[in-house]
Amino acid sequence: MTRTDKSSGTTHFGFKQVPKGEKESRVAGVFHSVASNYDIMNDLMSMGIHRVWKRFTIEMSAARPGQQILDIAGGTGDLTKQFSRIVGHTGRVVLADINASMLHVGRDRLVDEGIAGNVEYVQANAECLPFDDNTFDCVTIAFGLRNVTNKDAALQSMHRVLKPGGRLLILEFSKTHNPLLTKVYDTYSFKVLPLIGKLVANDAESYRYLAESIRMHPDQDTLEVMMEDAGFVNTDYHNMTGGIVALHKGIKP
Repeated sequence: MTRTDKSSGTTHFGFKQVPKGEKESRVAGVFHSVASNYDIMNDLMSMGIHRVWKRFTIEMSAARPGQQILDIAGGTGDLTKQFSRIVGHTGRVVLADINASMLHVGRDRLVDEGIAGNVEYVQANAECLPFDDNTFDCVTIAFGLRNVTNKDAALQSMHRVLKPGGRLLILEFSKTHNPLLTKVYDTYSFKVLPLIGKLVANDAESYRYLAESIRMHPDQDTLEVMMEDAGFVNTDYHNMTGGIVALHKGIKP
């Protein structure tokens, strides 16, 4: 997967090309549609393995009491909940999401689970984060970067708000190089996933987009170069589940 042509006035929305100005609203429509069923669909789509991927992300964050954490595209709050417990009352976690429906679902869920006090909720675009420079010890974005129109701008914005020495963690669907696994994965993504979406959420189209958006996302090596171009050092990535998912890490010098 190559990087998007910056000179073009269009970008991809799944497999479709749309004007860049339209992608944000189209993605918003998808997540407004899936918000209420997002957690149960995550479990069904990944057969629960997404919890393992997220647990590894928490471990790689090296989060400690008193730290400031930004969870971008935090959705229903899986990472935020764990970070809240780690940083404690002297720390702060900001759950940021561009989509109001996802943010509301996440806030309601965490409040119901007794997570409060050190968590803030901010509706924000990853491309232009509304935070001061050098604010956060760690920034995470899980399964959200592929939906961002200008990924380079988002990476630069994440770099800006991190403190020197802070780390960025990007958990995202990626590319497997095993032909058999790729064939099974494609069949599941484009046949089974929309069917699950139709049966459980009455929304096959949104889940078809989610499958297409995964295929259009930069591969592991391309994303690593993008992180380096944004100013991150000591970049690397860990493939999980055969490369279906990768966790990228970078440090702000």
